[in-house]
Amino acid sequence: MELGAKLKEIRQQKNLTQEELADRCELTKGYISQLENDLTSPSIATLCDLLNALGSNLSDFFHEESEGKIVFTESEYIEKQSEGMIWNWVIPNAQKNMMEPVLVELEPGAATQTDFPHEGEEFGFVMEGKIAIVRAGKQHRAKKGESFYFTSNKEHYIVNIGKGKARFLWISTPPNF
Repeated sequence: MELGAKLKEIRQQKNLTQEELADRCELTKGYISQLENDLTSPSIATLCDLLNALGSNLSDFFHEESEGKIVFTESEYIEKQSEGMIWNWVIPNAQKNMMEPVLVELEPGAATQTDFPHEGEEFGFVMEGKIAIVRAGKQHRAKKGESFYFTSNKEHYIVNIGKGKARFLWISTPPNF
């Protein structure tokens, strides 16, 4: 972390000159300039005084949020195959997120396992083929280019009702797959 650059950024956000900050902390403008250019380092007490004058504190100043990875490649997907079905978790470790997207491929006649009622919502987009979303025993058909959305409070599963392979993106919130 570049201490000086971060101090300067906060000072500028508060629309303070180096001189104004120096006056608030009983320091010199030259000392503030040296700090901002990383030519010197403040004591903890001086840093606390500076941050207090800037409306911040040590905890907030040193807290850096990690944005995490944003783009994932196909080589990072986690694949599971079973009985006419291929599951691809397209976001590794998505179960720690608010939603979990899975790319599902079903052979003709194949179906996902029955998912029992739970908290949450589900969304899907059919990329290839024809499927039926079976929810509480009732079939809802969707084909390529169509989407589906439902609450997860009833028993549900998806079956390929077409003659060819079906591919769809299925997103559950909270993670459930």
